[in-house]
Formats: sequence, C-alpha cells, structure tokens
Amino acid sequence: MSFTIVEQCQARLNRSELAVPGSNPTFMEKAATSAADVIFLDLEDAVAPDDKVQARKNIIEALNDLDWGSRTLSIRINGLDTHYMYRDVVDIIEQAGQHLDLIMIPKAGTAADIYALDMLVTQIEDNMKLEKRIGFEMIIETALGMANVNEIAGASKRNEALHFGVADYAASTKARTTVIGGPNKDYHVLTDADTDGNRDVHWGDMWHYPIAKMVVAARAYGLRPIDGPFGDFSDPDGYAAQSKRSSTLGCEGKWAIHPSQVELANDLFSPSEEDVTKAQRIIEAMEQAQKEGKGAVALDGRLIDIASIKQAEVMVQKAEQIKAAG
Repeated sequence: MSFTIVEQCQARLNRSELAVPGSNPTFMEKAATSAADVIFLDLEDAVAPDDKVQARKNIIEALNDLDWGSRTLSIRINGLDTHYMYRDVVDIIEQAGQHLDLIMIPKAGTAADIYALDMLVTQIEDNMKLEKRIGFEMIIETALGMANVNEIAGASKRNEALHFGVADYAASTKARTTVIGGPNKDYHVLTDADTDGNRDVHWGDMWHYPIAKMVVAARAYGLRPIDGPFGDFSDPDGYAAQSKRSSTLGCEGKWAIHPSQVELANDLFSPSEEDVTKAQRIIEAMEQAQKEGKGAVALDGRLIDIASIKQAEVMVQKAEQIKAAG
C-alpha cells in the first residue's frame, strides 16, 4: 500500500442517475416518485436559451416543494463559459440550497474550473450559514477535460463523481459518429482469412479508452465513476450491453435519459445474489486461512488471497448499501 492514503468521497448509491429538464415541472413531479438513486435537474443542454430563467425558477420551486424522499438531488448548471452559470449557482443555493446534494459541472476542462466554482459555492454557503456541504460531480466530455482528468478529479474536497459525457466528447474529438453512446460498425477488426477465404468481423468498443481512463482517475482520488447517456431508449438490450461493459471497467452507475432506463441501471449495477454469496464465502475462507496462519487458500479450485478479500468486500459492501436504501 502506498504511504499516500486515498480519501474516499461521501458514500452514495449511484446506480442510476435520472436526467430531468428543469423546463418541465411535470417531469420533475414524476421524477420525485421514480426509483432513481440520483436525480439531476438540468439547466444546460435540455433547456433552450429562452427557457433558462424560468427553468431555474422551476427547479427552485421543485426543490422546496416536492417530496424527494431519500433520493440524492443534483442540478446540472450551465457551462462556466456562459452568463447563465453564476445565477444558476447563486439563486438555487440561496433559495433552495438546503435541499441540494450535488452540483453537476458540464464540460469540466481544467482544475481551475472546479476551483472557481468551489470558491463561489463556499462563499454562498458561508453567507447562508448552510450546514450541509454541497458536493460536485464533473462531466468529462471534451478532449481538454480528458487530458486534464486527473487534475480535475483532485481539484476540490467537494468532488464526488466523474461522469463520461459521450456525445459532447465525440464532438470534441471529432469522432465519426452521430449516435449517443453505443458501438460503431466501422470500429472493428477482421480476422485472418481461413482456408476458404472467409474472415470474421469483430466489433470493438470505441469508448473503452476514455471510460477506462476516467475510471482510473476517479478511483485514484476516491470518487465515483459514472457512465453517461445511451441515446436509444427504445433499445434496452443495447443499454444493458453498454452498462455491463462500463460496470466491468469499474463504473458504479449510468445515466438514465428516459424513465424506462432507471430500473435497468439499478438492476445492472447491483451485484447478483450469486455474486454476493460467492464474495461472502471468499471472506469466510480467508478469515479461516488467516487463523491458520496462511496468506492464501484454495476455494472451488481457485487460489484466493488478501487481494481476493478486498474484491469481495467491495461487493458485499455494495449489497449492504443497496439493502439499507430499501
């Protein structure tokens, strides 16, 4: 273990994160009864310029008046390069900050972006004498943000999560695609020809590298890595495939841009009963091995050691967190 101990952010269940436009009060009312772990009320991409001011008022009213239960609440503010951003932050924290858990920062590009927002939020919280500190979740959705992802992850004690914004990232890197998430038929390799000259096509995941890089940065600074949107909400199988690959890489959850995706995310990012049982058996086997002075032991024909305990404990802790949330 390194002498540098990674401080973990506040533990929150973050399997599903439902996007809700602040310009639509009806959608916010429905979201308040959804099964989403986290709900972000959007002031940015989902809101037209002419609707920004009213959307901000709608969100303040919704935060204050709706019963959100135990759900984690976030707002996606407008970009730091817009004149909407400062009023998003000031008005919402001053008028409804006691109900807010997180601020989602779009197109986070440098550590200075996070520092600037941290300073503003700290001053408002101090002035309003708010006891609860608001956390940050940053969307990595530009080439600049990905190039600086490590510095962004460590830029503030408020930081809790990194999200991969696939659509804007594709635009920023000028990737040849027009879909939001999902595979691309042109991103493939061909096998060598067999004796009859036949060749198989193997599709790859064009988003593997940026998601893997974001996961490493998030975990290095004790943050939650969250996979972003999957645009085709009529394709649950496609959503499930993308969720499985990002959870395998270490993501804790995924966006839901449609209510139908919430239950999918909750299920796909929850450990199965079989996996939890196996993890518990690993912990029990290693505890017995340690009592016998052994550093490793065989279980079901496989070697397990101290590292196995750490993997198993992560799964068991996640199951306990889900159970506690009801």
